[in-house]
Amino acid sequence: MNKINLSAYRPIADIQDNIIFANNGNVVLCYQGNLPEIYSLSEKDFEDMHGAWFQALKSLPVGTVVHKQDIYLKKSYSSQQLPNKTFLEKATHDHFKGREYMEHRCFLFFILTKNKALNSPKYVNPFRKVSKSIIRELDDNVRRFIGSVSDSVSFINNSRKMEFSPLDADSIQNLTNGYFNGFNEGFDTDILLERKNVNIGENYFDALAINSELCFGESVQSSKTNEKFTSDDFVFHQGFIDGLGLTLNENHIVNQILYLDDKQKWRKLLDKKVEELNKSSNFGSQNKVVLGKIQHILDQINADDNARIIRGHLNIVYWDKNPAYLLPNFRKSYYNQLINIYLILYNVN
Repeated sequence: MNKINLSAYRPIADIQDNIIFANNGNVVLCYQGNLPEIYSLSEKDFEDMHGAWFQALKSLPVGTVVHKQDIYLKKSYSSQQLPNKTFLEKATHDHFKGREYMEHRCFLFFILTKNKALNSPKYVNPFRKVSKSIIRELDDNVRRFIGSVSDSVSFINNSRKMEFSPLDADSIQNLTNGYFNGFNEGFDTDILLERKNVNIGENYFDALAINSELCFGESVQSSKTNEKFTSDDFVFHQGFIDGLGLTLNENHIVNQILYLDDKQKWRKLLDKKVEELNKSSNFGSQNKVVLGKIQHILDQINADDNARIIRGHLNIVYWDKNPAYLLPNFRKSYYNQLINIYLILYNVN
């Protein structure tokens, strides 16, 4: 098997402040988020948060990729920072020492893709040798993108329910090293692509992805009632994928990716498709059905000049030291949480 030395062929060509220049020509702006405490939001709060996200992202340039990444790690609590002098302090210190908890870190990445398009090849080598010409200068296009992202982040922060701050270069390097090192601590290790999973050091990795909107219901909502804690006297709300967050007590990463597509490109493509189907609609009933569906989408796009076509992707990366435990236990927890989840794959409002 061919081997790649990650230290010699890094996917990052350069870092300037919170801006990554990737070796494939992409420019990435990196932020870390501070989110509200779990179960602290009402139904209206979730509606307000959804509105803030929608208003913040809808004005981003065509071709922008927005990647929200939530990393959940099983940790043992270190009580070293707690006072340990009096009787009560010692009791509190000993009570929390070594207790297991879920550490949550939220990151938000805004990606300006080269030529405003996703990579067309199915597989792209992110570790190929970097050409010096690939490091893009802060040209007008990049500056406009940085300005648009800054406006979007400011809008989110002004909602006062979430706060995103720029990552510095050291934090970006640490995040990158931890990710490619499989979150192993104390040593650097190799990535081994095995038949059933990926082995990185002591950890075995696998992933699950939502590959069709048919996995979800016909309607979407910004929040849902938490059945476990809700009673006749109190109602607790949670976000539509919060079940895959802190309540899923396994090491995992939730990746939510949005791609702001070109509406004009899709309008031309759909117009051409409608024209072709009109010519062949008499050759089969299936053609008439498809024609009706495409025409309905086209009518929605034409009805609102401010409509945006947004493609979405959701996947979960999870890992454990025991490969036999990894798949069956996580899938059971995953599908139990997935039953009541709704995801907005695209929004044309």
